[in-house]
Amino acid sequence: MANQPDNKQKPEVTKVLLEEIIDSPSKKKGRSGTGQAILIPILAVLTGLIIGAVIIALTTEDVYKAFALSFGDGLGAAWKAISTSYEALFKGAFGDPARIIAALQGDNPIELRRAVNPFLESLVVATPYIFAGLAVAVAFRSGLFSIGAEGQIFIGATAATFVGYSIKGLPPYIHMPLAFLAGAAAGALWGFVPGWLKAKTGGSEVINTIMVNWITFRLTEWLLTGPMQRPGSGGVPLSPFIEKSAEIPQFFDKPIRFHLGFFIALAVAFLVYYFLFKTTWGYNLRTVGANPNAARYAGMNIVTSTIVAMSISGALAGMAGANEILALNRTLALGFSPGFGFDAIALALLGNSNPIGVVLAALLFGFLRSGATRMMLATGIPIDIISILQALIIIFIAAPAIIRTIYRLRAPKIEDRVVVKTGWGGK
Repeated sequence: MANQPDNKQKPEVTKVLLEEIIDSPSKKKGRSGTGQAILIPILAVLTGLIIGAVIIALTTEDVYKAFALSFGDGLGAAWKAISTSYEALFKGAFGDPARIIAALQGDNPIELRRAVNPFLESLVVATPYIFAGLAVAVAFRSGLFSIGAEGQIFIGATAATFVGYSIKGLPPYIHMPLAFLAGAAAGALWGFVPGWLKAKTGGSEVINTIMVNWITFRLTEWLLTGPMQRPGSGGVPLSPFIEKSAEIPQFFDKPIRFHLGFFIALAVAFLVYYFLFKTTWGYNLRTVGANPNAARYAGMNIVTSTIVAMSISGALAGMAGANEILALNRTLALGFSPGFGFDAIALALLGNSNPIGVVLAALLFGFLRSGATRMMLATGIPIDIISILQALIIIFIAAPAIIRTIYRLRAPKIEDRVVVKTGWGGK
């Protein structure tokens, strides 16, 4: 009897084992592992830009004409095409430094706002990416692969639009949060359904979320050509404009679109980080995602954790849709999302399913997307080049061995490596 283990010690032992599973890899990282964790994404972006430069040169007609004259002329034309394109990309993303300096030295606040507008516009573009990236990251951290963010964005936008135009007479400090939370609630419901099916029946969340996406698209199409169609729209699938009291405020006059939603997104990212890494609920979700068998042994409710994770993921995606309607579009139309939900999968992977990493990845995508518009207008380079750059960066992040081989980096020691458990997103 004396040799039997004390059952009272089981919870403590289990806690130690789970902490070893969840946290020890990051705590055991040496300088090499930590340095490469920062260096590899930087080199991935740099390598993507280099390959993008080659693609720009190969797709520019003037380069071939110059090579027909001489090899030197061809190289000069290639360099001109690359430098002009990337200069336009930079100015479109951050603004023209010379114009900003001149505006700072002057006393015209309007000119200053216009000078920094490209930077502010990049933040506007990054805002829905932050919400959507967080949505997918929460699912990844919980061991779930959700492809439903796009549908959840649409249903969140639909709910926010309906509350925004149908309820009248409310003050802004009630109406705007109510519409925003309606979008989050609709997204949570759309996440709850595949989460419940996964937890209760074992149905694949990948298939379920894809199916829910299509249900959402067709439902939105029906609503915009029926109950929610704007009177007098001439058959065009558009909703009525939301009330002024439901709008998320913009800080400046047009054409500057920078709005409060960006700071709401940062606040939500902080809350998600705190939830995942500082609360018991977040610890449970990460444990279930890292090792469901150990979580079950510890007495954690796998069913509840799965449903909660998918619901939170849906709510965050719904916020992305609500933000776009309340802060920018003010009305709902078919195809209002250019694929935020699908890009969010890449964002979560690029950010290693960490809210801080997701915010940085969203800013990167926002700057690239915003700068690409000016690059296309200034040089004629297709905006699709930016999609290629994003894809290359994701490939290099997902396969760091390629970067190590190209730049002859030493692989981290065994104790420095992050152990990948079951699930998605580098948990």
